[in-house]
Amino acid sequence: MAVERVLSGMRPTGQLHLGHYHGVLKNWLKLQHECECLFFVADWHALTTHYDTPEIIEASVWDMVIDWLAAGIDPSNATIFIQSRVPEHAELHTLLSMMTPLSWLERVPTYKDQQEKLSSKDLSTYGFLGYPLLQSADILIYKATQVPVGEDQVPHIELTREIARRFNHIYGREKGFEEKAEAAIKKLGSKRAALYDEMRAAYQENGDDEALDSARAMIEEQQNLSLGDKERLLGYLEGGGKIILVEPDYKLTPASKMYGLDGQKMSKSYNNTISLREPIDEVTRKIKTMPTDPARIRRTDPGDPAKCPVWQLHEVYSDEITKSWVQEGCRTAGIGCIQCKQPVIDGVVAELTPIQARAAEYAEDPTLVKNIVAEGCEKARKLARETMREVRDVMGLNYG
Repeated sequence: MAVERVLSGMRPTGQLHLGHYHGVLKNWLKLQHECECLFFVADWHALTTHYDTPEIIEASVWDMVIDWLAAGIDPSNATIFIQSRVPEHAELHTLLSMMTPLSWLERVPTYKDQQEKLSSKDLSTYGFLGYPLLQSADILIYKATQVPVGEDQVPHIELTREIARRFNHIYGREKGFEEKAEAAIKKLGSKRAALYDEMRAAYQENGDDEALDSARAMIEEQQNLSLGDKERLLGYLEGGGKIILVEPDYKLTPASKMYGLDGQKMSKSYNNTISLREPIDEVTRKIKTMPTDPARIRRTDPGDPAKCPVWQLHEVYSDEITKSWVQEGCRTAGIGCIQCKQPVIDGVVAELTPIQARAAEYAEDPTLVKNIVAEGCEKARKLARETMREVRDVMGLNYG
């Protein structure tokens, strides 16, 4: 099978906290060893809601990269870059906007949701409406095959697939396509050519998705084919034209169990976070002063862990023995709330200590961090330029 290429980004709008670590970064740590990964700082995306406070973005960009590296994102396994340093994203976004129906953007569920949630801001801007299209450009420019997202972001990936399909339908009809595709089949050699024809027929006549996947894998493995020939064969498989932009699949991110200090989802807007670089004594203080089951007014009052925000942190940080101790001790008033909180404090501190040590090393060497990002931007730009050459070509923009 061809190597999967994963693309994911985060908006730099403040310090990263344990919610980011458990919800996104731990998944990235796993993916970087399984696939080709590109992780980017989505600074243009941050401007869609922070256009009037750009200083927040500027202050957060480098801090966020340091947090990624400290958490274990390895630049030898993943490409780390900043969106605005690869201007081809904006070029593809502009060109895609020429053929994307307005109604497609207006029906994205997060468009109206976010406008309601952030009603204090004027979000009646083109940038906010076009946010999902810029996201599509981010993905399509790297021909990413997988995009890790939460369930709320699935409609964005569906939109990206529709845009890729529409683009390929409009611009993939090159002159003499079928003849060029047939010539490319011959380059496979007689044995593989026969197999390709067999799998193409199985897919087109019987809708055999396994045959389609096998044929795609076989094409990707061919070293002697040009990129153009590979794209013709991929398009011919499905009965359409040349495939210029790849339709990505979404990869559902495992739901984060990380709740905030008040039992709600951990979020800066709820002021209930523990940031990755929070001083350890402040971490201890925050957990010690967490609210507990309101029924436990006195030390001798029994409680119910299900009604206590501290229990939600035990679910993340404690082993089964500790969890049983908490259940028994809380329900019988055998342990006090401060005792109950100590294993959570120990677990959070154990997780943050190595992250903070690595973050301090990177913070002391800003040149190293900037070099990592510069190298990542160069790698990303190389891929982006290749896609844009093809896009300009099929759109008739490569004038001699």
